[in-house]
Amino acid sequence: MISILEGTADLAFILGFALLACAVAFAWSPFLIRMLYKFQVFKGPKTELVNISSQKGKEHTPVMGGLLIIITVAVVTYFFNWSRSYTWVPIGVMLLSAALGAVDDLLNVFGAERRSRKLSQIFTLIKVHKEFKMRLWYIVTLPWSIFKRTSVWIGSRTSKGIHVHEKLLLQFAAGSITAWWIYDKLGSAWHYIYFPFDIDIYVGWLIIPIVILIVMFTANAVNIADGMDGLAGGMLISSFSALTLLSWTNGFGEIAILNATIVGAVVAYTYFNIKPARFMMGDVGSLGLGALFAVNTIAIGEIGTIFMLGFVFYIEAFSVVIQVAGKYILGRRIFKMAPIHHHFELKGWSEEKTIMRFWVVHFIFVVFGIWLALH
Repeated sequence: MISILEGTADLAFILGFALLACAVAFAWSPFLIRMLYKFQVFKGPKTELVNISSQKGKEHTPVMGGLLIIITVAVVTYFFNWSRSYTWVPIGVMLLSAALGAVDDLLNVFGAERRSRKLSQIFTLIKVHKEFKMRLWYIVTLPWSIFKRTSVWIGSRTSKGIHVHEKLLLQFAAGSITAWWIYDKLGSAWHYIYFPFDIDIYVGWLIIPIVILIVMFTANAVNIADGMDGLAGGMLISSFSALTLLSWTNGFGEIAILNATIVGAVVAYTYFNIKPARFMMGDVGSLGLGALFAVNTIAIGEIGTIFMLGFVFYIEAFSVVIQVAGKYILGRRIFKMAPIHHHFELKGWSEEKTIMRFWVVHFIFVVFGIWLALH
């Protein structure tokens, strides 16, 4: 197990940052809420969700409420917990991912329709285009076109906003920054994956693609789970609380303070996001916090327990993967709707019942993840 003893800090001091961040977030939340309503940052429901009960009446609930968390965490960390060794890269990755989400949110609200050619159209152009140069161009760029079209399988159906392939590329950049930091800057101890019960596996340079994959997948997992009032917020409180404890027990004081700061800010956000929500997190919050959860978990050497620490987030993401596989491989849906929280809603669960049961299940597995990490 990785441990940096010189980074330790008093637990009471660490928890003080949760209270500080919570107070700061509550203090400026009225301004954020007023601005979001003033500029009508209303995304409206996705087309495929218009008949879902939890989505009714939310077309005038603004998105980008995640700014409350992102800005609070960034400001508090910059002034009180800035460390080139342990916090500037996590904050940088969070801000990069949040910026990606913010652009996507704004384009979905204020942007114009964006269209892209289908593969069948591209193949037709290769055959019939009058200019040889253009036919050659379509052939050379065909792999890129295939990537663009197949990436739609795992994305939303909105025709506005950043396209899925564009998101994946920018998330790959965020994952690469994290991988560089982990592999090159933190030292050889991070070239291992640590599992419970003293099982250590040396992976060497393979930690680079592993980290990139984890950061990308986790950012999207939190984004996918952000579909009901209070759902993602309540689960993030459990996950980052666990990381606060594990960061402290593993001796990463600066990262423990960062995680506590996130907990405080998310508590304030969730207060306003509980039904009926004053705002929704939006991609700016879910992508930023998802990436940050992955970075902080990897940084304290807990890759081996990350699935438990973010349990329901990963279940939500895997439900989408399974649904897509069922559609394109088996020709049928596995769930009534994905992500899985909508499946239970279509089975008759109310939004409140779904959220609270997901909170409880997530909390149980997070505690199990802490228990495993301490062994």
